[in-house]
Amino acid sequence: MKLFVVVLCYRVPDLTIECLRSLKKEVGRVPDTRVAVCENGTGGDAGERLSRAIDEQGWNSRCELTAVYPNRGFCEGNNLVIRPVLESDDPPEYVLLLNADTIVLDHALATLVNFMDSNPSAGIAGSQLLSPDGEVQGSPFRFLGIFTELERGLRLGIVSKLFPRWSAVPPTPVAACPVDWVSGASIILRGSMLKQIGLLDEGLYTYFDDVDICMRARRAGWTTWFVPESKIIHLEGASTGVVARVVKRRPDYWFQARRRFFLKNYGRLYAALVDAAFLGGFALWRLRRWLQRKPDTDPPYMLVDSLRHSVFCTGFKLRNVENPAMHESVTGAAKIPN
Repeated sequence: MKLFVVVLCYRVPDLTIECLRSLKKEVGRVPDTRVAVCENGTGGDAGERLSRAIDEQGWNSRCELTAVYPNRGFCEGNNLVIRPVLESDDPPEYVLLLNADTIVLDHALATLVNFMDSNPSAGIAGSQLLSPDGEVQGSPFRFLGIFTELERGLRLGIVSKLFPRWSAVPPTPVAACPVDWVSGASIILRGSMLKQIGLLDEGLYTYFDDVDICMRARRAGWTTWFVPESKIIHLEGASTGVVARVVKRRPDYWFQARRRFFLKNYGRLYAALVDAAFLGGFALWRLRRWLQRKPDTDPPYMLVDSLRHSVFCTGFKLRNVENPAMHESVTGAAKIPN
């Protein structure tokens, strides 16, 4: 198999169907491609609607649907369908993780595949993400660390200008180039790399999985690339509601994933310094915002929640992120025939 495309659906069956529609023509441009849809715990009639759409649109020959309940998170949901294919007699050369809230534009898949074919040292490559209005979304990124977290919390213009490399979001490249990490909304992974470094870290549940796998790939000798010629429309945060422009309290699993990422990849001392950098910078920003009477656009309780989930309050033991859905339902999985 040349390419295996995985689309995870959670609470967005209509968007998933639109994503599949945009994939139909593009899949034909990459011979020997298959698509797998994982209905990841939405419940209700979501699985039936997806199965019916696959049947009515004639996608059966190239698209397989798997349903699980309750929600397993981004990492385990993807791994559930990737793992058996990688272990099969016809493993894919490439695996593409594609968010359900995306629309694939012309030649986006073929561009990524051709790029990977031409760059054998590349383990990972990501598309350029666009809003429905054509605005470029953040990606690629610099690896997260003490200074990126200080800059994220402090939000002081003069510091950002004097130390531009402290920002986690560099200027968007106009041509393909190696980067630290790319967004998991549209990310292609070399199959041989996955066999070497393993699949997504299921302990992260959802969030920080993309930076984590890009870091693991870098440490194993693989490069990550940003390929802006591959363009994807991304309706950011449709499943989780965590969007930069929306003022909404961050869920506990976001903070837990952040904590796990730093402890796992950098160790205890560095994780403590990272938490101190963000908490100190963000506290100063909150004070400055209040004194200058600036509008409050931060997620509610962000400072309190950041402290509550920091290593100073939770300790240094490496823990898996708690899956909130597991507290509500009994695990089950079923293959839905097309």
